[in-house]
Amino acid sequence: MNKRQYRLLSASRIKQFLPRNAWSKGGWFLGILTVISSLPVMADTANFGTISLAPGFDSTTASLSGYTGGSYSLSAITNRDANNKACIGFADPTPDHIVVLQKDFSNLRISVDSDGSDTTLLVQAPDGKIYCGDDTGRRKDASVALNQLKQGSYKVWVGTFNPGAKLNYTLTVKQP
Repeated sequence: MNKRQYRLLSASRIKQFLPRNAWSKGGWFLGILTVISSLPVMADTANFGTISLAPGFDSTTASLSGYTGGSYSLSAITNRDANNKACIGFADPTPDHIVVLQKDFSNLRISVDSDGSDTTLLVQAPDGKIYCGDDTGRRKDASVALNQLKQGSYKVWVGTFNPGAKLNYTLTVKQP
């Protein structure tokens, strides 16, 4: 099957992938599981793009633009992050950005600039740990400081306090 042929398979079609006696000897469940597990896994996608970074990257080029607008509660992912900080706000269920770290990093700061609007931030590390951010100092824009990051894909959601609120923003990643 090619990429465009993903679909549910009928029992007769599944039989084509199984050894001759597997279906008749009760191995149908194992056969279905084998066919499903052999399908390629779809790559992570993001609403507004992916950025790939290596240590020493130029922070002037480590930014992505997007806009908020979802009504999915970020607290549905988790109420509290790895540091026991509250995860709040509304965003799209699909991550807004994916930050791919090519190597391990000692620390990074991910921040939102929406011209002073009130934003929130949720970052999911490759190991499943969640990090959330809200106001940065006196500013209403969100940021998250991350330490001891392992290489891999970090999913990033930018949220707002009101579901469906559209705010343009720039997401920036910096090495402090």
